[in-house]
Amino acid sequence: MGEPAGIGGEILMSAWQALRGSGSHFFAIDDPDRLRKLASDLGWEIPIAEISGTQDTAAVFPDALPVFARRLPYPVVPGHGDSRNGRVVIDAIETAVQMATAGQIGGLVTNPINKAVLYGAGFTYPGHTEFLTALAGVETPLMMLANSELRVVPVSIHESLRNAVVNLSIEAIVRKGRITDRALREDFGIAEPRLAVAGLNPHAGEGGAMGTEEQTIVRPAIDILRSEGVSAIGPMPPDTMFHAAARSGYDAAICMYHDQALIPLKTIDFDGGVNVTLGLPFVRTSPDHGTAFDIAGTGKANPESLIAAIRLASDIAANRARLRR
Repeated sequence: MGEPAGIGGEILMSAWQALRGSGSHFFAIDDPDRLRKLASDLGWEIPIAEISGTQDTAAVFPDALPVFARRLPYPVVPGHGDSRNGRVVIDAIETAVQMATAGQIGGLVTNPINKAVLYGAGFTYPGHTEFLTALAGVETPLMMLANSELRVVPVSIHESLRNAVVNLSIEAIVRKGRITDRALREDFGIAEPRLAVAGLNPHAGEGGAMGTEEQTIVRPAIDILRSEGVSAIGPMPPDTMFHAAARSGYDAAICMYHDQALIPLKTIDFDGGVNVTLGLPFVRTSPDHGTAFDIAGTGKANPESLIAAIRLASDIAANRARLRR
């Protein structure tokens, strides 16, 4: 569902239109009445079919968007989030996780939420990633952002730059490197993954002249990863590791903080970026953008990131299934 007052409903229906003849299928956990109204307001002819269980999805999908109903108690006004609907948004996420852990679905793709709106409904997590991690009962949330040209993993996620620098540690880099290496093998089907580890400071510290974190934190972490058989290079100067020639030398970049990872990825392909949560016992992806309240309800939202997220979730689920055979 995501934030009902955002663009989630629009890109969901657009994604169904784009993928209905692809041979793959998905269903939404959402309010079918609000989707019907949204389609009508936009002048779109999108058939909505309520389903009673996941087993109905494949048969319904070619002709209508299958929806497992979770009804909202208050009307939705595009662009204006309402915390009174927040509990249903949270319930939709919890329901999807229950289905995933029970093996009823191959994976889940989450539409953007508005955290400020959900905080008014009792939500206590910094974001989707941390909430899903808690529901799954694992300790370390690990967010990968991916498009067709680049995969990045930030060591810190939703915290200030000041705190990200203060909290940077050998252990955090090693933990993220291990999980990323395993995910590249199991989820992306890369037999011999190559990691590039970014430095923290300009020019990767330039031998200590511009900071010592590369010498005291980043390089020791790389040494540990290498000793465990992980192919890792660095610390690499962040300003020269994301151009096309440099990207050809690695399969994923471990970045020291949020924006160091997301700025190059979004610059290279803003519409095609996908958020992947690594280290979960189920597959989870999401579009790499927010709720876009400013254009919600206009039909202008680009669905490409959601479409890419659905396709990537399907690919990861297939790779994991092959490993289990």
